Amino acid sequence: MNREVAWRVFASEYNDSSHEIKNDAEKTPSYVITPLGAKINRLFIVGVLTDVERVSETGDMVRAHVSDPTGVFTLYSGQFQKDVTDSLLAIDVPAFVAVTGKSRTYKPEDSEDIFVSIRPEKVVEVTALHRNQWILETCQRTKERIDAIVEAKKMTQPNPMDLRKLGYNRNLAEGVVAALESYNSIDVSKYLSLIQESIQFILPSSEKLPDLQTNIEMEEEKPQIKSEEVVIANKIKNESEIKVDESEKKAFEEIENTVLKLIKDIEGEDGAPWDSIIEKCEKTGLDKDLVEEALTSLMDKGLIYEPILGTIKIT
Repeated sequence: MNREVAWRVFASEYNDSSHEIKNDAEKTPSYVITPLGAKINRLFIVGVLTDVERVSETGDMVRAHVSDPTGVFTLYSGQFQKDVTDSLLAIDVPAFVAVTGKSRTYKPEDSEDIFVSIRPEKVVEVTALHRNQWILETCQRTKERIDAIVEAKKMTQPNPMDLRKLGYNRNLAEGVVAALESYNSIDVSKYLSLIQESIQFILPSSEKLPDLQTNIEMEEEKPQIKSEEVVIANKIKNESEIKVDESEKKAFEEIENTVLKLIKDIEGEDGAPWDSIIEKCEKTGLDKDLVEEALTSLMDKGLIYEPILGTIKIT
């Protein structure tokens, strides 16, 4: 079974989620659908670990919180994730951490509301630079989802196929359609404001971004959103606090090249199985999570694509 993509979402968008695609069949994943159409089984977050608390009588279950500029993620880790639980307990808070984990939901009895949390698979301490890089990447992903929502609203009958024709990947296309079907209203302006606030969070206090609300022209439920990537790029270009570490960037590009070469080596007429790619890469000493991040990055760059679920082909 192939590994689900680890989504980058801000806490506010994740915590706003109130819809779940629940699958009871064995080994069939369930998904949290966010208001912007992220179809989340796994997610990757970076923020400040603010507290870790034992919440079971036996002490083998802990609850932790990780904050980003928009809100707070809740994490639960127990006896079946002992290494992760131990890692959380060993960190002196507050500390910057990167977390890869599974989405989890809880629905109280006699209630239709759901509460979301994360079951961490891996937790590592990182630096403020890593946190800032994650904020920038998550702003870009959030903007992409906003654009997809806007495009879907223009359609007479929103559907994944037409969204994919516009260049959106399968997971996002399906998630956007599910979001439009599940949420009575989606406040695009709210999430544009979150992008602005998040970028402002890592800029020097003397810098101020223009109000992104001015970049929206409303038309009877068909908002046309002008791209603010240029604004963001210009504002952050030479800020030392958030400059990309060139050595880390180069190292990740080398990982991407290695993964791409291995795909070429094992790709048949129908493509290369996801699991085989992971297995081959691990044999070269690459970490599984890094390989998955590289695959996601290569797909984003258009160098590879997924013709069918769990199979990768080079473009």
